[in-house]
Order: sequence, then C-alpha cells, then structure tokens
Amino acid sequence: MPRELDIPAADEMLLSRVDLIERGMTEREIAEAIHTGVLVRVRRGWYVRAEAWGGLWGEGRHLLAVMALRREATYAAPPFCLESAAVLHGLPLYRTTPSAVHTLTAATSHSRRRSGVARHNLSLDDHDLTEINGIACTSLERTVIDLARTLRPEAALACADAALRRVAVIGHQQDEVVAARWRETLDLRMSRSSNRGIRQARRVVAFADGRAQLPGESVSRLLLHRLGFRGVELQSHVTASDGRDYWLDFGFPHAHAFGEFDGLNKYLSPEMRGDKSIDDVVLAEKRREDEVRGVTGWRIVRWGSEHIRSEELLGTRLAAFGIRP
Repeated sequence: MPRELDIPAADEMLLSRVDLIERGMTEREIAEAIHTGVLVRVRRGWYVRAEAWGGLWGEGRHLLAVMALRREATYAAPPFCLESAAVLHGLPLYRTTPSAVHTLTAATSHSRRRSGVARHNLSLDDHDLTEINGIACTSLERTVIDLARTLRPEAALACADAALRRVAVIGHQQDEVVAARWRETLDLRMSRSSNRGIRQARRVVAFADGRAQLPGESVSRLLLHRLGFRGVELQSHVTASDGRDYWLDFGFPHAHAFGEFDGLNKYLSPEMRGDKSIDDVVLAEKRREDEVRGVTGWRIVRWGSEHIRSEELLGTRLAAFGIRP
C-alpha cells in the first residue's frame, strides 16, 4: 500500500547517476536497470529503486522530484511554490498529479516551463516565503491560497482543511476563534492579490474546516454541501457505556444516523495501523460500531473513495440508507 514520505527519507531514497557509478554500476547497467524497471528515473540524472517508488503516494513521488531538482542545483535553488510547496509542507494532493516541479522566478521574468520545471512569476510579500529543512518555499498560508485558486475545488479544500487542522485543531475539536482568525488572515491577504482564481480561493477558505482528518472526509463534506445537506455534524461525539469517547466523521441528526468515510488506508497502511494487524483494526471497528449503535440507537452508514467521485454517487449511497437532504 502506498505510504507517506518526509523530506529526510526522500533525500536518502534519491540516487544520482554519480551515486550509482560509485556503487559499481556502469552506464550500460544503469540504462538496463531503467529499461527492466529496476530503477525509476525521477528526472534526468536522478533515480529511485522501483520497489520504493511503487510504495509511494503521488505526494511522495512529487516530493522526490522536488528534492532531485534541489540537489542538482549548482546554486541556491529558487523557492518552490504551488504543488511543490504543498508536498514540502506535507499537504495532500487529492487526485492531483503535478506534471512539473513548480518554482518561483525572478520578478522581471515571465512564467515558463522547461525540462520538467514550471517557473512562476507570482507577486509575493516578504511573509509569503519560508524555509522547511533548509528548503525555500512559499509559506503554508500562501501555499493554501495559491492551491485554492488553481486546483479543482475538491483538491483545494483537502489542502485548506489539512492546513487549518494544524493551526486550530487539538484532538477532534476545533478552536473556532483560532479558525476564524486564520480565515480572516487569508482573506485579507487574498484581498490584496491580483492573481486569477481568487474568487474560488475565497470560497474554499471560507468553507475550510480542520476537523476533516483525511482528504476523503474533506471531499465528502463538499459533496454533501452540493447535495443540499445542511446542519451535518462533523466529528460527532459519542460516549460509550464504559466511558470511552468515540468520534464519528459525520452526524445526520434528522436521520438519526452517523456517516463514516472508510478509506482503505486505515486498514492497509502500516503507518495508520501501527502495530495492529488488519484483523485487529477490523475487529476494533466492529466493536466501536456496536457500542455506538447500542448507546445512541443511531445507524452507521459507511462509504469509500469510489462513492465520492461525484455528488450523484454519494447521494445514491446515502439514499439507499434513507439519508437525504
């Protein structure tokens, strides 16, 4: 199952042509390894072993491309932006596959694309830039604004929710004062921007909610809104008979039902399972669900990634359980 990748791990995973030659490979052997699928070319002169590449999410693969560009630079690499800044910040790229590494260019230059690198002339303030592990990129807030105006709404919201989660959420609860201040700060910065897509960005930021724990939850919330659902509870709290606290992704009070986005990653990803087996996770979910139903008398409906490809699919899934706007 694909896994996440952080900056130090990406740096260690990358192999340059020089690295491979120093390990005893010839140019011909490198070419053969690429041809047979043993190595994957991340960009010219930079590679990663295929078994490692195959186990990564799209975010991790793009992070490798970002790190390769940074390491090949013979001078200070320009700051990264857009999707490339997002992976440095650890933000999700929901169903988004960047076709190039995105960097900033000098204010006097025009935006252009060449050799897998897209260079952008964006108007920036001093506080729009930061460093992560010594790598220059747009700040978390500026990255959210840029993605909110350029990505599809589903992907943009997943990024905004993830960023707000870092700022305003502890456990399962969001500090609404902090969240409101975050939205106001981004709104003020957007009001000074002349970049395209700001109208969409305003809508995304206004709708952002850090209680979404996964991109699938963010997208589910957006689709529910499009379907006409209002008053849906997020991270609905239930106290079990033994005093334990349970949190359900969505609550539908009018239907006496809870909704859970059931991403496969919860069961198949070693990072999310920890030291539990898949059977342990499934059994724990069953016990949790039995306890919630027993205490509340409410039903629980689950849906997965296949149901959030459109509002129609999610609406059909919910309607099958009697849950309608």
